[in-house]
Amino acid sequence: MNNYIETFIKQALKEDIGAGDFTSLACIDPDKNAQAQLIVKESGILSGIEIALSVFALVDKNLAVDSLTNSGTSINKGEILLTVSGKAQSILQAERLVLNIMQRMSGIATLTYQTAQLIAHTKCKLLDTRKTTPGFRFFEKLAVIHGGGVNHRIGLFDMIMIKDNHIDYAGGIKNALERTYSYQHKNNLNLKVEIETRNLQEVKEVLKSGFKVDRIMLDNYSPQNLVEAIKLIDGYCETEASGGIDSSTIKVYAETGVDYISMGALTHSYKSLDLSLKAF
Repeated sequence: MNNYIETFIKQALKEDIGAGDFTSLACIDPDKNAQAQLIVKESGILSGIEIALSVFALVDKNLAVDSLTNSGTSINKGEILLTVSGKAQSILQAERLVLNIMQRMSGIATLTYQTAQLIAHTKCKLLDTRKTTPGFRFFEKLAVIHGGGVNHRIGLFDMIMIKDNHIDYAGGIKNALERTYSYQHKNNLNLKVEIETRNLQEVKEVLKSGFKVDRIMLDNYSPQNLVEAIKLIDGYCETEASGGIDSSTIKVYAETGVDYISMGALTHSYKSLDLSLKAF
């Protein structure tokens, strides 16, 4: 089991169980064995079932879990995703954490899938962002993958992304890029570099700076200005559109020929998918 996943689950169980699941301890015989089914109450795209298996295992290694499908698959209302059997108290201790994780991850995967389908006829790929829940980012970004999206950088450490505030604090685009490449050279780094632009003039500044970038972000551009920017860039590097794009406009933006569209809404404005764990 991934150490990050194990640490998260243990902390989440500690937060939930605390000094004890007193309801179960009070009214259920500790030796009682039981069975339960995880049932779909709302159709969508499944995510997180592998994490759920880890939850059950960490609560009680003697729980027997039979997973009937995998993350990334389409699921329908009434479908049974898994069955679990063993100590009734153990099943009840795991129940809420299993549901919390899977409902949220499946909600993200479902929204990602629905959005990605709107641009499936283009070359454009759908990206997530760092607008994630602290401590839950790994799971949210995994859910984006299960929904057919693509992860942007995981955090501040795995890519250099020069945004508007960086540019303003550095004293302009050329200064920001010059300092970036000096820093990479001094520290023996070879991270990909993306820079945000707010208008066509800033695109021209990047192209004239003399510094190579891997991707130019085109933030809050209209579709018309996006087309102009892509013409200026002319394959020099990858392009990414962002800012205010939603399901009603994403098709128009994708059809401009942009390489990527990033949407924070995938991980901050989703609706959890309705799932239920029921005794049988």
